[in-house]
Amino acid sequence: MNPSRSHLQESQIQAVPGTVPGLQTESAGVDHLLRHPSIWRAGREAARSVTTSGIATGFQALDETLAGGWPQGMLTELLYEDDGIGELSLLMPALAQLSRHGRWLAWVAPPYVPYAPALAARGVDLSRVLMIHPRAETDVLWSLEQALRSGTCGAVLGWVGKADDRALRRLQLAAAEGDSWGVLFRPASVAADPSPAALRLLLKPDQQGVSVNVLKRRGGNIGAGVQLALDLG
Repeated sequence: MNPSRSHLQESQIQAVPGTVPGLQTESAGVDHLLRHPSIWRAGREAARSVTTSGIATGFQALDETLAGGWPQGMLTELLYEDDGIGELSLLMPALAQLSRHGRWLAWVAPPYVPYAPALAARGVDLSRVLMIHPRAETDVLWSLEQALRSGTCGAVLGWVGKADDRALRRLQLAAAEGDSWGVLFRPASVAADPSPAALRLLLKPDQQGVSVNVLKRRGGNIGAGVQLALDLG
């Protein structure tokens, strides 16, 4: 990390706008903190950026499968075995859309440093990207809950391993309260575990991109699948 960049360091959480070149590097315009001194908050809440029908995925076949897009104000779980199969590329059109509406795109405990030029090339406004690095694994769920409930995050992405039903329900409630799209990246091994998430998708690599299978969706269509061509560059 470049020590010259503006950031706060606390005993448990580190929230850093602009931890990689190209992302936000100034604290100007970040006027208040989210309920804990180590998480940034936008100075004002932006208007809701999507309709109640959902957030367009950017893939017509997937929008049809999900009956409108990603569920706003709810949790989505993406389950897969190996990193780098297209799990982030799948979200890029929606994240680019949300970044243009003034709310944060919060990344909580990402396993790798996001490559800023790639995000920008996909249309993501880098000034809206917020990195949150918990000091301990036990703080990841707490950080996710605070970001989801804040009302200032259009989307909150979190990399979560073990999480019991109670913890996931707290995240679902926080997403609804903050009208935020919560996305949890989890191992495929938890597919059989109960979850309150509104949407659970199992991702598998495909010759042209990724196959997406619906494990759970409010409104049905369980078992539906779609193959998507993704730009993994």
